[in-house]
Amino acid sequence: MAKKLKKGIFITFEGPEGSGKSTHSKRLFGELRADSYPVIRTSEPGDTPLGARVREILLKKDGIKLGQYAELFLFEADRAQHVEEVIRPALKAGKIVICDRFNTATFAYQGYGLGLDMGLIRKIDSAATSGLQPDLTLLLDVNVSTGLARAGKDRAADRMEKRGTNFHEKVRKGYLELAASSGGKMKVIKVTGKARTYALVRKEVYGLIERHKRAG
Repeated sequence: MAKKLKKGIFITFEGPEGSGKSTHSKRLFGELRADSYPVIRTSEPGDTPLGARVREILLKKDGIKLGQYAELFLFEADRAQHVEEVIRPALKAGKIVICDRFNTATFAYQGYGLGLDMGLIRKIDSAATSGLQPDLTLLLDVNVSTGLARAGKDRAADRMEKRGTNFHEKVRKGYLELAASSGGKMKVIKVTGKARTYALVRKEVYGLIERHKRAG
C-alpha cells in the first residue's frame, strides 16, 4: 500500500560534473518507490517535450553559437515548462519529487561560472519558477579534475563539460558558497565511495521525510 503524504516534498541533487547526481538520485528513487512512497524522478534540462529541444541546443549542438544570456534564458525557459508541466502537478498530488539539477545549477554555472549578474539571474529564475524552491538540496561535492575524468569516461563530453578547468573551479566554489549561505536548505555531501555517499544521501532524505510527517 502506498504511503500517503500530506503534501509533496521537493528534493534536488546538485554538484559539479561527474559528482554522481544521476547515480544517487536513481538509487534514491528506487528505494523510495520500494518503500511505497509516491515518488517521481526528473531532471534538467530536457524532461518535457519543449525541454528536450532546448537540451539539444544547450548541450549537444556545438554548431549553434550561444551568447551567455541566450544560454541563461534557454535554461530558464526549460525550467519554467518543467515546473508547470511536471514538478508542481506532482507536488500538488502529494508526491516526492527528485530532480537532477534545478535552479542552484543556474546560480553556480551562469552566475559564478560565467560571471552573470546574480541579482538578475534570481529575478528571472523567480519568474520562471513562480517562486518554487526545493525543500532540500543535496550538493554532491567532488574535486573538479576527478569529476571531469568521471564525466568523460563513458560518453562524449557535452558543451558544459568542454569548458575549461577554471570555469568548473568557479562553479564548484559557487556551489559551496551557495550552500554556506542556504540556512541549512543545502546539505554538502563529500563524494567518497558509492556506498558511503549514498548512505549520507539516504540519511538526509529519510530524515526530511520523517520531519515532514511530524509537521503534518
